Amino acid sequence: MSDVVIYHNPACGTSRNTLALLRGKGVEPKVVEYLKTGWTREQLERLIQRMGVSARDILRVQGAEADALGLTDPSASDAALIAAMVLDPKLVNRPIVETPKGAALCRPADLVLGLL
Repeated sequence: MSDVVIYHNPACGTSRNTLALLRGKGVEPKVVEYLKTGWTREQLERLIQRMGVSARDILRVQGAEADALGLTDPSASDAALIAAMVLDPKLVNRPIVETPKGAALCRPADLVLGLL
């Protein structure tokens, strides 16, 4: 499956475990280190749509500035969350895996198995 993409943070144990699970199943995904490459609004909107979630569902609160930026306020719109995620890639929780079957935030790591 060369059409598998993992949006990966190598410093994250869950992200490393998810990548290891993929490789253990014989899948060598395209690895996108999103902290280096960043996000575009279009890219995040497409992933959110494929996952069937809201931007809030992929917002990383722990270890990020989400609270200080007011992003955890229930009134913060998806557009505001996505704009903040584009400016600061750390605000996106990880890992996100995308396959022909769909996309998901793979926390815990074994959620990736449903995408294979």
